Amino acid sequence: MNKEQWRRIFRQKLAEISPADRAEKSKSACSKLVSTKQFQEASVIMFYLAMPAEADTADAIVYAWKKKKTVVVPKVFWKQKKMTAVKISSLEDDFTTETAGLRNPQTSDEVEPKRIDLIVVPGLAFDRKGHRLGRGGGYYDKFLAIPELHAKKCGFCLAEQLLEQDNLPITGNDIAVDLLVTDKEIIIFN
Repeated sequence: MNKEQWRRIFRQKLAEISPADRAEKSKSACSKLVSTKQFQEASVIMFYLAMPAEADTADAIVYAWKKKKTVVVPKVFWKQKKMTAVKISSLEDDFTTETAGLRNPQTSDEVEPKRIDLIVVPGLAFDRKGHRLGRGGGYYDKFLAIPELHAKKCGFCLAEQLLEQDNLPITGNDIAVDLLVTDKEIIIFN
């Protein structure tokens, strides 16, 4: 199957999860994420802000603030087809809601990629080799390819988004994650 066929399958899988189940599974995944060595050792963590059908990172973000960690999130620039990392100190203030429910921060408090220790990466699906299937825009792949970025890359999803038998189709631009956290398990690659 090609990437678009896999995207349709996993969008459908996500749509079938009830909001209550998604919330419960997200809490479990966040609990696993904050227990990882990579999270514990990181000072600056880049999270994504969940869209309606995604695993929600909010509990891990709040925990990071309690542990005095710097929290950054993507700020998307649609016309330039890129994203940067900006520091946030609230999940309530200064966001616009854009395409497909994406929350885009209004702050311009940009953080240099070289300062980020851990990036929590979303995906429609992941396989057991650390390959990620994104939504097709290439924003994360471009960001993860920045030469001065040395952060650990942590895929974050629900167990339903983990492809068990096959490998996802990958291209030269696709960047694998270093670890994957779901509501059921933590997988470390290499």
